[in-house]
Amino acid sequence: MLKSVLHEAVMAGAEQVVKYFNQTFDIKYKEGRNNLVTEADEASEKAIIEVIKKTYPDHHILTEESGDLPQHSEYKWIIDPIDGTINFAHGIPINCISVAVEKSGEMILGMVYNPHMNELFFAERGGGATLNGKPIKVSSETDAMKSCLVTGFPYTYIHEQNGPLQVFERLITEGVPVRRLGAAAIDLCWVACGRLDGFYEHRLQPWDSAAGFLIVEEAGGKVTDFDGNPYSPYQHRILATNGLIHEQMLKVIHNQ
Repeated sequence: MLKSVLHEAVMAGAEQVVKYFNQTFDIKYKEGRNNLVTEADEASEKAIIEVIKKTYPDHHILTEESGDLPQHSEYKWIIDPIDGTINFAHGIPINCISVAVEKSGEMILGMVYNPHMNELFFAERGGGATLNGKPIKVSSETDAMKSCLVTGFPYTYIHEQNGPLQVFERLITEGVPVRRLGAAAIDLCWVACGRLDGFYEHRLQPWDSAAGFLIVEEAGGKVTDFDGNPYSPYQHRILATNGLIHEQMLKVIHNQ
């Protein structure tokens, strides 16, 4: 039942995303530079929550736009109604709906859907990961210097010590291709299916990574914080790789 409600909720959000894409819509600005929310974000989030509450009215919900909607439940739904809102607002089709389900502190289900490319990524704890129903796995690259990587650049704290610019410079100075897609959930899913070999970012929110990190792990990859500890979406720093380049990437991040 959880899985079917998850799918229904994601599809309900996607319907709103497609409806508003490349149309005229309202845009509001939250605190911070380039931190915007569109009419489509709000419509998608509302549609997702309505589906969840119809079956599970007592489940805890954490969303990007509405914030924390706590309940006394072992289940928590973590929702990003549009990951890649800047892309969405500019008509760039690299954006998605990301929804994860946590049970007693463990992520058990994750789904990410890019309706513009019709790519539905899904993972269940212990059950593997799929793209449009077909199993996926991470790449087999063993050399970080021969990898194709992806990251995100923030609109604040860009100059922090050993921050995004410094790590990026180390990699591109060595000729390593580093992409910037603008949607962390898609970054993670593309690592999971082997298109990219690794993803790192200095500061994410739970809804950015909750579904994607489970998809990477279930596709055979490795996800940690920058110290190599098991990853939690409630801390900000993430390194997700095929596992084979993970230790090399940790050394690059720490300039070792």
